[in-house]
Amino acid sequence: MLAALSASERVRGTTSPNPPVGCVVLDAAGDVAGTGATQPPGGPHAEVMALRAAGERARGGTAVVTLEPCTHTGRTAPCTSALLAAGVARVVHAVSDPNPKAAGGAEVLRAAGIQVESGLLGAQVERGPLRAWLHFARTGRPHVTWKYAASLDGRSAAADGSSKWISSATSRAEVHELRGRVDAILAGTGTVLADDPRLTAREPDGGPHPRQPLRVVVGDRPVPAGARVLDDSAATITLPGGDPVAVLDELARRGVVDVLLEGGPTLAGAFVAAERVDRVLAFLAPALLGAGPAALGDAGVASVSQAWWWDIEETTMSGPDVRVSAVPARR
Repeated sequence: MLAALSASERVRGTTSPNPPVGCVVLDAAGDVAGTGATQPPGGPHAEVMALRAAGERARGGTAVVTLEPCTHTGRTAPCTSALLAAGVARVVHAVSDPNPKAAGGAEVLRAAGIQVESGLLGAQVERGPLRAWLHFARTGRPHVTWKYAASLDGRSAAADGSSKWISSATSRAEVHELRGRVDAILAGTGTVLADDPRLTAREPDGGPHPRQPLRVVVGDRPVPAGARVLDDSAATITLPGGDPVAVLDELARRGVVDVLLEGGPTLAGAFVAAERVDRVLAFLAPALLGAGPAALGDAGVASVSQAWWWDIEETTMSGPDVRVSAVPARR
């Protein structure tokens, strides 16, 4: 399953709106016969790719897959049909498919005499490449990661407004890799007017990442025609207003599954207050500024009793910075 998880990670960001699934096929002796992952929309799913790699060795073997095999016929045939045709004897999946159009694969396989087991490393898989897709399938709205960089005392910029560079080169490279894997980057007009960001994904050498997210600018102030966010390096849309619910409804209508919120403190506060931040990814630099704008603006908290609490799911080093990943816990 860990190998299947790694295979899904390699295609994360290339399969949307389909889930980035990984699959490993073992032969009857338990040896790896083939590994595969979901291809871009319209292409084969993970099980089909792994079965192709395994060939005849799949017969009597086991398919280990991060998501329950689908029963849906769309641009491709159901994965359950491919598994049955290949003659596998056992299927192990980590997470059940929450999409009603594709769910039920386990029952189909069991009815055909296939041994099916579910739940293996389920929690780990849910925190991995399938995180955003599972959230979208369960709630109908895009998954939002609020990413910010700040000093140890929570300042996103110094008193004079300077913010380059609070985070390290390692952290910035990681963020660009993340940008290349999400569907959309979201920023407010305040950030666009103040910083003139390009909001694109770049490689370590400065060249463009092969996959660019949709750039989404939120707010009522007009964006100057010469703003870098409007250049031809990636697609851009502007959405008036600043209501997080309305913004995400529109993005869901456009098939956006995974959103990276990179707006300033005002937009971030609005999303937190509306309970539309599903993950916080903070890069904390070993610096103290003492003054300057805070990373988060008004989030509807007047006292500690009203605080938004989060579960820390991971803390790691990113160069000299501390990277913190957290998910909502309670208010």
